[in-house]
Amino acid sequence: MSDTVARVLARELTAAGVRLAFTVPGESFLPALGALEEAGVRVIATRHEGGAAFMAEAASQLLGVPQVCLGTRAVGAANLSIGIHTARQNSTPMVAIVGQVKRAHRGREAFQEVDQVASFGRLAKAAAEIDDPRRATDLIREGLRQAMSGRPGPVLISVPEDVWALDAPADAEVGSSRGAPPAPVPSDVAAVVELLGSAVRPAIVAGGGLLRARATEALVELAEALAVPVVAAWRRPDVFPNDHSLYLGMTGYAAAPTVLPRLLEADALVVIGCRLSEVAAFEYRIPAEGCRWAHVDLEPRPAIAGLTSPEVAIPADAGAFLGAALSGVTVDPSGRDRRLAQAHADRRAYVEARIVDRDSWDGPGVHPGRVISTLQRLLPPDAILTTDAGNFSGWAARGYVWTHPGTFLGPTSGAMGYGLPAAIAACLVHPDRPVVALCGDGGFAMTMSELETGVREGARPITLVFDNGRYGTIAMHQAREGEPSVATDLGRIDFAAVAEASGALGLRVTTDDMLEPALRKALAADRPSVLHVALDRSWLSVDARG
Repeated sequence: MSDTVARVLARELTAAGVRLAFTVPGESFLPALGALEEAGVRVIATRHEGGAAFMAEAASQLLGVPQVCLGTRAVGAANLSIGIHTARQNSTPMVAIVGQVKRAHRGREAFQEVDQVASFGRLAKAAAEIDDPRRATDLIREGLRQAMSGRPGPVLISVPEDVWALDAPADAEVGSSRGAPPAPVPSDVAAVVELLGSAVRPAIVAGGGLLRARATEALVELAEALAVPVVAAWRRPDVFPNDHSLYLGMTGYAAAPTVLPRLLEADALVVIGCRLSEVAAFEYRIPAEGCRWAHVDLEPRPAIAGLTSPEVAIPADAGAFLGAALSGVTVDPSGRDRRLAQAHADRRAYVEARIVDRDSWDGPGVHPGRVISTLQRLLPPDAILTTDAGNFSGWAARGYVWTHPGTFLGPTSGAMGYGLPAAIAACLVHPDRPVVALCGDGGFAMTMSELETGVREGARPITLVFDNGRYGTIAMHQAREGEPSVATDLGRIDFAAVAEASGALGLRVTTDDMLEPALRKALAADRPSVLHVALDRSWLSVDARG
């Protein structure tokens, strides 16, 4: 049995769960577009490959299986690279497909020629080029396996223009991209449970691995059984219900001021499904020196970048670990009662510290904290929020209360321009749920052309643009370091007018009392909406004015 490389690719992708493909079409991969559509994949044209990659990354996160972005050789691949890097940092399974020059033209400075595996492939978890159609099926299956196995991540598949239409062997049965994660060793699980149960001031740091394992309920059950508080890893706020009495906030930028001191006081720390990146670990200040700790992740990190070696390292799926832990947990009532009393005191301190709209404000412009409290009041619990990169997101990171898993998307890579494309993808995956993108004026301008994509595809995200007329994060760093304010001031754009010109609803919000009516109008709209939220230039972060 044989078929074209393009059809073999489409068949393997759909078998792996691909439903959505995002692209700026190019002549180097035309057969792939037709084959994907023929196979039932929804192929969506975007305005920029960066937007396509961000959409694919967000859709992959929400669906839990790889979705696809496509770009042409060299220039298209270069534009996809920001989303590939974001998927790698977010540990998101994703497939990036790029066309390539004809095989006979290699090494002759062909139009848009570049070694894509050696260059852009470095950003991905794995990369391969299908230059022999006989290997197409194996290379595609290996790419999908790499995307889903161990720590998930993006893979890049490069295909020369003259290979797409060639015959390739096609198995009657499609392959499986899912390998069984390693089972936790019972004695290691028991050691982690004992570590938590015998500690006086323990804590759990919960990361994206728990979301991928759909293990939030099991984490709640273990935390309650042992009376151990939980802190979410940076940009994983939806991993644990924020209204739970054992939730103590999120690590990283804009963390409530109670979070780091509490983690530094911990005598035992269990990190589950988190890779302890620089931001999540407060520049590697946690685990603190002398703290006993354990690491549960598909790929536990070695002792690098200042991290001490964990007392126990369990290379396992977070859900499998929690299931094993719950089956063997025993509780010392007196120890649990002491931990619970302390956890409740910690919770009270955190709840007070996370308030972001306590100050009076008469303008000019809108109080950023009022935006968050208004969203909290009007949105249903299953609404999905996406954020761009920038200090503006700190108000939501600290003040918004997430209660359901799968309701947040944000770039741990710090990539600007992510918010709107991610929100469009979320609307396509969950068309029945409100989706709100939070963006700064700098980041929104980088991908605001995708508004038209949302209009055309029937997506209805609501985008709030926090506009202080500057690259506020960098302005804050310049002020902090005593550097002059250089290249951080921006001209004003009428983002509401941009929205209307794109076919979306555009609304200007210049005072606090305009917020609720505008948001209600956007929630009732049958098209994408942009709320242009005017801020005073002095708002630099949730902790800084200047």
